[in-house]
Formats: sequence, structure tokens, C-alpha cells
Amino acid sequence: MILTVTANPALDVSYRVDRLRPGHVHRIGAVFERAGGKGFNVSRVLHDQSVPTRALGPVGGILGDSLRADLLDAGLPHDLLPVAAATRMTIAVVADEATTFNEPGGPLSAFDWSRLHDLVRSYLPRTEVLVCSGSLPLDAPDESYADFVALAAEFGVPTVVDVGGAPLRAAAEAGVAIVKPNAEELAAAVDDDDPVAGARQLRALGAEAVVVSLGADGLLAATPDGEWRATLPEPVAGNPTGAGDAAVAALADSLRRGLTWPERLRLAVTWAGAAVAAPLAGTVDHDVLRALYNQVDVTPL
Repeated sequence: MILTVTANPALDVSYRVDRLRPGHVHRIGAVFERAGGKGFNVSRVLHDQSVPTRALGPVGGILGDSLRADLLDAGLPHDLLPVAAATRMTIAVVADEATTFNEPGGPLSAFDWSRLHDLVRSYLPRTEVLVCSGSLPLDAPDESYADFVALAAEFGVPTVVDVGGAPLRAAAEAGVAIVKPNAEELAAAVDDDDPVAGARQLRALGAEAVVVSLGADGLLAATPDGEWRATLPEPVAGNPTGAGDAAVAALADSLRRGLTWPERLRLAVTWAGAAVAAPLAGTVDHDVLRALYNQVDVTPL
């Protein structure tokens, strides 16, 4: 199976309003709540595609109970670790566009980090690929995901990491199989705005492969087998939230199946595009999914 770790989960709450007016009272038209976090979204997409997966993460407090209830209702295999830190909330106020407020997430104690490591370790003998995805809790060491990379390596399990900045750099130095930052996250890790140069820098640090999300411009990949750009002839209309998580899910699944790099990138762009066409992060539009695969252009750099 593919095991996902979401170190900093959140209850995602969306408020829909006719118009956002700072300093005024708003009447909310609709409220949506969902267990949030990049790793959970990756597992949702995999589960939707009938790929065996299990989602892990630390949760605490009343909102932690809400996350657990949502994952149970979705039928998503999971194992949530009860911790002392209260689970955070993210609020998106959606009018013509979304305005988002993200709480930082309470810090995990050294004891709870150790317990999370033990939980991940318990599943690694049954794991084909480990995915570590999303932000880290407040005051977490930059090496937090890198430590999971090293732990998985003890079991011969490759890891895919989706994070930015210093934690991304640390994961590369730990010898991660694939990192999947966006261009901004990559620039924060290497202090270079050129995504090709930045990807090469992360490979030089120790990452086996680097896949960079370029939004509507597709993906850029620097790998042991070559460098490519993967694009669609035109952007997919919809909500781009969750597209990167769908791409990570595709990369993890294709790594599990031993696909070639051009095949991996074609699948990642397809799943990402189908996620843009879907209403919620962690889901894909199946009609779009079937239509896009043969439209992806994978070009060597």
C-alpha cells in the first residue's frame, strides 16, 4: 500500500458568501467541513482510484474528533494518533474568489513525535511507498520529514515529500526518492528563482528526483533518467486547490508500479488536471481523467 503522513492536519471549513466586505457582518450561504491536510488529500485520490492506501496523522481536541468522523464517513483507511496539541482549523471565505485563514497548528511534544514515528514504523513492513505531505506543526524541526525518509529507508521503502523551504532541503539531503514542491516552495529552499536550476540543486543535495509544479504550465522534472516538461495544450477550468496533491498521488502510485519517468509525468498531469475540474480537494473528475491522458505533452528539456 501507499502510506501517507500528514504532520499538521486541519479541519477545513469553507463559508460561501455573496460578497466579501471587510468590516461588515456576513450571512453565510453554505458551510462545508472536511478533514484537511495534503497527505489526507493524497490518500483520498488514491482511494478513489482503487489504490491501497492508509492515512496517518496526529490529531487532538474537539476538531480532532471531527477529522476522525469525516474520514470514517468517507471510508478512507486511516490511523489517527491522539496527541495533546489541539488540531487546527483553516477557514476559506468563498465569494468571487477564496480568502483563506490558516491557523499554524499546535506544537507536538517530543514524546508525541516519538509516538508518531513508532506508528509510521509499525506500517512500513506493509508499505510500498511513503508520502510525507504538507506543512509542519509549529516549532517542528526542519528535519521532521527527513527523519521519516531515513526511517523508511531502513525498510527499503522510497519516500515522496511535498513541502517547501528548509524542510524540503532537509528531505533532499536525506536522499528522498521524489520531492514535489511548487516553484515558490522550491525557490525558498534553494534561493534561486529558476526552477530548472533549483531542481538541479536539490538533486545535487541528494534528492533522487525533483518534480516542480508550475500551475497551469504543468510540471518540470529533473530525474536520474533525464529532464522533462509535461503540459496540457490548455489549462483545465476549475479549482486548482488539491491539484498538487493529486499529482503527488500519481507520482507515488507510478513509483509503486515502476513506470518510466515520462509515464509518471503523464499520469501526474492527468490526475492534477482532473482534480482542478473536481469541486473539492482530494477528488478528481472521472470524465476529465479519461479525456486528458492522451493530451499530455511530455517534452525532454
